[in-house]
Amino acid sequence: MSKRTSHSFPVELSIVIPLLNEAESLPELTRWINRVLAQHGLTYEVILVDDGSTDNSWDVIEELAETDTHLRGIRFNRNYGKSAALNVGFKETTGRVICTMDADLQDSPEELPDLYRMITQDGFDLVSGWKRKRFDPLSKTIPTKLFNGVTRWISGIQLHDFNCGLKAYDHRVVRSIEVYGEMHRYIPVIAKWAGFRKIGEKVVQHQERKYGTTKFGLERFVYGFLDLLSITFVSRFRRRPMHFFGTMGTLSFVLGMLITLWLVGEKVYLSWIRNLATRNVTDQPLFFLALTAVTIGAMLFLTGFLAELIQLNGANRNDYLVRDKVNLK
Repeated sequence: MSKRTSHSFPVELSIVIPLLNEAESLPELTRWINRVLAQHGLTYEVILVDDGSTDNSWDVIEELAETDTHLRGIRFNRNYGKSAALNVGFKETTGRVICTMDADLQDSPEELPDLYRMITQDGFDLVSGWKRKRFDPLSKTIPTKLFNGVTRWISGIQLHDFNCGLKAYDHRVVRSIEVYGEMHRYIPVIAKWAGFRKIGEKVVQHQERKYGTTKFGLERFVYGFLDLLSITFVSRFRRRPMHFFGTMGTLSFVLGMLITLWLVGEKVYLSWIRNLATRNVTDQPLFFLALTAVTIGAMLFLTGFLAELIQLNGANRNDYLVRDKVNLK
């Protein structure tokens, strides 16, 4: 079925589904996935990551897993967020291709075979869904358009819908990236800066929500924007922080020194050559601007040196307390 062999993989397709309080939708979603993938003859696994649900989602997962050998389950002790759920789910995948989707039935499993084909046959590293027709309120669609526009501008990746939960990845991508905070929105950006540049897009169906309520909040766009700035900085300067801080420090230091030389030169010219009465250099406002610029430059240099020393000793930002597992070691 594919140009690249999948014989070395236990399954052809791994599906990672993060969820929070989606007990009602899980039976229908898993039946739908099973039906679609059975029709296309794909071997697969479904990894359901319960991100600290307060309803009976975990009970439903355990019950479904008793009769469905394709299902795997991971349960967090508390809510960590979608990025954490995806990151932990990715580590458990064994498939040639990894797909992600939401658990609320708004993503259609009918898209999975085509997404799999685009990775294995068309050679994409990553394919992102594009919900061209959405069934969301304006309070969600308008911020989403703004978010997507800013992300396209900063990243240079021409995707319409970065935040679509329905995506497909070559297995090498999920083995090479780290997702935390609200950075699940920027996986295409992270993948690009990790060297995976063949990123595609597929128009996908968007279903109306059938059960439960949306987990969307406007504050997520604030956090997401801050994470975009973080990703931009870390991806470009993580291995060479002195290039950033050193450059900024040099510019600030040079600016301060030029202002100082100008003030001293002006003092010498007016006082000694023209014999004019002038203020002391330290009495002029520009002197304090120069002093501030020199001080900031020195501080940025020091920051750069410290960052160089610690850049290989990052914090364990992806340690999460997993409470239970189903069909996983």
